[in-house]
Amino acid sequence: MKSLRVAVIGSGAAAMAAALKAVEQGARVTLIERGMVGGTCVNVGCVPSKIMIRTAHIAHRRRTSPFDAGLPPVPPTILRERLLAQQQARVDELRHAKYERILDDNPAIDVLRGEARFRDEHGLTVRLADGGEREVTFDRCLIATGASPAIPPIPGLKDSPYWTSTEALASDTLPDRLAVIGSSVVAVELAQAFARLGSRVTILARNALFFREDPAIGEALTDAFRAEDIEVLEHTQTSRIVHRDAEFVLTTHRGELRADKLLVATGRSPNTPGLNLQAAGVAVDAHSAIVIDTAMRTSAPHIYAAGDCTDQPQFVYVAAAAGTRAAINMTGGDAMLDLSAMPTVVFTDPQVATVGYSEAEAHGAGIETDSRLLTLDNVPRALANFDTRGFIKLVIEEGSRRLIGVQAVAPEAGELIQAAALAIRNRMTVEELADQLFPYLTMVEGLKLAAQTFNKDVKQLSCCAG
Repeated sequence: MKSLRVAVIGSGAAAMAAALKAVEQGARVTLIERGMVGGTCVNVGCVPSKIMIRTAHIAHRRRTSPFDAGLPPVPPTILRERLLAQQQARVDELRHAKYERILDDNPAIDVLRGEARFRDEHGLTVRLADGGEREVTFDRCLIATGASPAIPPIPGLKDSPYWTSTEALASDTLPDRLAVIGSSVVAVELAQAFARLGSRVTILARNALFFREDPAIGEALTDAFRAEDIEVLEHTQTSRIVHRDAEFVLTTHRGELRADKLLVATGRSPNTPGLNLQAAGVAVDAHSAIVIDTAMRTSAPHIYAAGDCTDQPQFVYVAAAAGTRAAINMTGGDAMLDLSAMPTVVFTDPQVATVGYSEAEAHGAGIETDSRLLTLDNVPRALANFDTRGFIKLVIEEGSRRLIGVQAVAPEAGELIQAAALAIRNRMTVEELADQLFPYLTMVEGLKLAAQTFNKDVKQLSCCAG
């Protein structure tokens, strides 16, 4: 029997997961990549940013900590060029190990270097990187082209040498003054990292930080940033940008702001223009994101899509899970992607971690809720760390008492959120969560304490009361 011919456009998390699963299911795969193999996460996203954030955290702790009285701080010398070389070496290592080597070693995957464009509903034209064109005919196709930084239409911006996250992460120098336009994940992560490495940072937020989330999240993070002398200008829009004499001048209703570098981090736009999707009958939404169903199928039944080019949440682990399920479905299976208990983490300090419904989202879905917010001065691990910034908030459904959402702002909040996700996935009540055994002096114990607050005053409990 002839193998199913699968075309995969892209080589990031969704594309690789799909290609490997399709081969496992007996398909023959042609993978097409126009740029660097590995996509955003390993090359210019998750991996380099988390390395830089960790570097900045260590620099910050050498400069200041809750234990300075007994461990006098020694401000570090920042050698950015060496740190960048270390960062890039790890990126290159992971790209080779997790993408390039795997593709080279798999004879069932044919890699084409070039830019793909739909010719019709069963064919692609690939403009090859080394010249010429190649026609690719497929039985099934996965579009996994990812997304790129979205650039707002601010007068003067496009004529200036602004940074996106890509340029910021690759810079071998640290600006004295950095302005950041944006208020969500990339903006706040990189703003704090540059501040901790020595830049004077100003964030210009059109609304407030994380204004789409529970308001307590933005408030807690803004307080933490201001405590580190990061200037957060809320409800501030830039009406004009001028770059002259190696300086950015941003005009706002508050007056002019001057900076040596400008980072624009206002979201990411799907990489769908240029694919000629209409020739294949693939529909997109108003933001150019490919519309898919729970099986990752597009409006063309034999064409699938996954990852940041779709209307799914833009997280690498969502992309990989979607790619795997798309491949199963392309090869005759039936797999769905349930995002109802999808955990998220923002790698600031303190971290922001969420899963499930916020109160506002639950009310919007017609769910009656009850909630409790536990500040970290009630969590023994935070007290032992002498760092009680943040909170843990639980949202439950009235009546059933099931846990339906958790929001946390805490150092290492990302390490506790998966326990919350499992509790939601397993439909636990808040009383069942409160009754679980949690190891003492861990941050995740805060989930148990927050659950106990629905029925008890935790201030009146002994240190590890069950």
